[in-house]
Amino acid sequence: MEKPKIKVIITGVTGMVGEGVMQEALESPFISEVLTISRTSTGKNHPKLKEYLLADFFQPAELSEVVKGYDACLFCLGVSSIGKSESEFKHLTYDLTLGFAHVLADANPGMTFSYISGTGTDSTEKGRIMWARVKGKTENDLRKLGFKEVYAFRPGYLSPTKGLHHTLPYYAYIDWMYPVLQRLAPRAFSTLRELGLAMIEASVFGTDSVHVEVLDIRALAKQMNLRE
Repeated sequence: MEKPKIKVIITGVTGMVGEGVMQEALESPFISEVLTISRTSTGKNHPKLKEYLLADFFQPAELSEVVKGYDACLFCLGVSSIGKSESEFKHLTYDLTLGFAHVLADANPGMTFSYISGTGTDSTEKGRIMWARVKGKTENDLRKLGFKEVYAFRPGYLSPTKGLHHTLPYYAYIDWMYPVLQRLAPRAFSTLRELGLAMIEASVFGTDSVHVEVLDIRALAKQMNLRE
């Protein structure tokens, strides 16, 4: 039986998470085309890969024709809340993501949208932790845009994929502990490769998990490995 194939859009590909997810998408037999949307080029050549450079993610209207015909978006663009006020973090997280997603939903209402959130995100939007409230509101309001489905991926610690260019330097000093930590706290630790595979599994075959926690990520990745 022929494998289903989809066309995906990926953001954040010049960061560690986005690059890792892109790598899995380019290698996946279930994905026929990858469109990256970023401010700068990935510098990567691959038969499946197309790039679109968007100078200002707060002005995404020019994408309305570019994104037509795609089946899924893997939204891996994000910033840390460290050192930011709530209004600044909300602007860079909620406003940017919702503005971008609006354009995609208008162009492709049958699309699935997978958003990288984080373990501990607050779906009530009322908790005391600022970043968790903002991420929770972002997750909730993405679901109101009319996509076929929205999946909120909530990874914890991600062990990086070896050989990629955008792995943060400090991982060289701490990632050796990953095997032990993963056994001690399986609900908090997974690999970047598992995240990429899980996002592909959800985009192609769907999942009942609207909030995709770490254990869900690992289960979806295992399912994708069995399919391949």
